[in-house]
Amino acid sequence: MPVDRLIASHRLRAVEIVPWLAAIAAYFVFPDYLPLASQVLIMILFGLSLDLVLGYAGIVTLGQSAFFGAGAYAAGIYSVHVSGEPISGLMVAAVAGAAVGFASGLVILRTTGLTLLMLTLAVTSLLEEAANHADFLTGGADGLQGMTIHPILGVFDFDMFGRTAYAYSLAVLFIGWLLLRTLVHAPFGQSLIGIRENVARMHAIGTPVRQRLLTAYTISAALSGLAGGLLAQTTQFVGLSVLGFERSGAIVIMLVLGGAGRLYGAFIGATLYMVAQDQIAERDPVFWGFWIGLLLVLIVLFARGGMLGLCDQLLLAVRRRR
Repeated sequence: MPVDRLIASHRLRAVEIVPWLAAIAAYFVFPDYLPLASQVLIMILFGLSLDLVLGYAGIVTLGQSAFFGAGAYAAGIYSVHVSGEPISGLMVAAVAGAAVGFASGLVILRTTGLTLLMLTLAVTSLLEEAANHADFLTGGADGLQGMTIHPILGVFDFDMFGRTAYAYSLAVLFIGWLLLRTLVHAPFGQSLIGIRENVARMHAIGTPVRQRLLTAYTISAALSGLAGGLLAQTTQFVGLSVLGFERSGAIVIMLVLGGAGRLYGAFIGATLYMVAQDQIAERDPVFWGFWIGLLLVLIVLFARGGMLGLCDQLLLAVRRRR
């Protein structure tokens, strides 16, 4: 990408402020739904971590919950046995996710295609079984008990209405988004797109492909661990579900709904999925999964590129009419 275009892509556009204004407005408009809104923010951060490897680097994975769960358990164990200080706990969660991502990436990224996909599932299954058997540390099937999270910065205590948890989650999401936005618009992010589009050509021009992919995979794992740690701290509980395949599958669905490789697809997809799940499950608690699946099928058939792709099509149609 030419230097002038790269610099222009770094500039903050007015439309990029909209999600943050909406998030701030939600704090005041929907005070009764702040616990659910906090979960939405956490899943957006989780979706951003997946977007880096799936949307930008083209690494197809169904094992992202391995890093999410590693971060959640790391933050929980840190709280129980070391300290309930939340910010240091988040750092521990990010490091735990990055460590698992780096170690598994050394093996997984040597493969491609179906083999890579199966290995990501295998890593998640191994960690889930390890957490289940290490019940002296993780609580096993009963979950990690006894978490106590101290007030943020010694001032803001977690309240039963979810106000502090929402503001805390929003602040962490903003930092994660800012980091990822800077990364994907930098030459490193552009090289990931090049690897996704034509890996042979990137090899030919001397790009260290495996090193770039491993770096992206590790950063993605750190962000996933951060999201997992945030979930553990805001709910003050960690169960085996944080390492389940269902969570990995759900976050892929969210990203597909919103639009992968667009940075903001996670914002739309996670919000749409979780709000739809909440509302549909309230009306049809048994078969809500059917309606979510139907929504996904419609998006894939008629909105290539997710909701952001649909918006692009609508804008293009309007411009043609003009």
